Amino acid sequence: DLAGCRVYEITPSGLDDGDERVYLDIHGGGFIWGGGELCRTMAVGTAIRMAARVWAVDYRMPPDHPSPAALDDCLAAYRALLGERPPERIIIGGASAGGNLAAALILRARDEGLPLPAAVVLMTPGADLTEAGDSHQTNLGLDPLIPGSARQSFLLYAAGQDLSHPYLSPLNGDFTKGFPPAVLTTGTRDMLLSDTVLLHRALRRAGIPAELHVTEAAGHGGFMGMAPEDQEILREVRRFADTHWGAAAGQPPRA
Repeated sequence: DLAGCRVYEITPSGLDDGDERVYLDIHGGGFIWGGGELCRTMAVGTAIRMAARVWAVDYRMPPDHPSPAALDDCLAAYRALLGERPPERIIIGGASAGGNLAAALILRARDEGLPLPAAVVLMTPGADLTEAGDSHQTNLGLDPLIPGSARQSFLLYAAGQDLSHPYLSPLNGDFTKGFPPAVLTTGTRDMLLSDTVLLHRALRRAGIPAELHVTEAAGHGGFMGMAPEDQEILREVRRFADTHWGAAAGQPPRA
């Protein structure tokens, strides 16, 4: 328990006692969904897939707790984790709204002088709450998970703040000041395809090592974990994470 929020710590069976790797998991759900027991349950799946200890942030959400409550909670969890682990043993990850918060967390942590994690996983991140990207129009009606604009939940989350601020739309951040290696995933029918592609290009322009994996015909969230393409993407994410955890420890990637 942290001040105002809870963090679930999930340890997969068979993990070595001396294994210091931690995946700081930030759930999605449009900033308004995915908390409580659902946060814990999804984190169990993450721990199994990553074969690593997971800290899952059950951050506060609107309407009772608009921005910056969620980002405050994620930062508090990261600070607490830094008290237990060196930053090179930490990877931050999130999907959708969780990808937004993961990227914004790194920007804010950097701005507040905290050390950065070994890497970040951004799966179909909502990187631009202004919805300026092309796919917010071209993929209308094609994405099975996001059938239309999420603007109302974005406005509820922002509570009158400027949607273009980097802590709300991390696409607008200054990545030249530092950002960890990143892997980004999306699909050709994802409403947030443009958010993901534009964020990848922004990172590359700043010289940040960044991978982009785009799945043919996949909407937001891929094929809901039920297709071979989903497993392929998860293997890529696992490879990326193991590579950066291993590089930080001076070890070869895990099998």
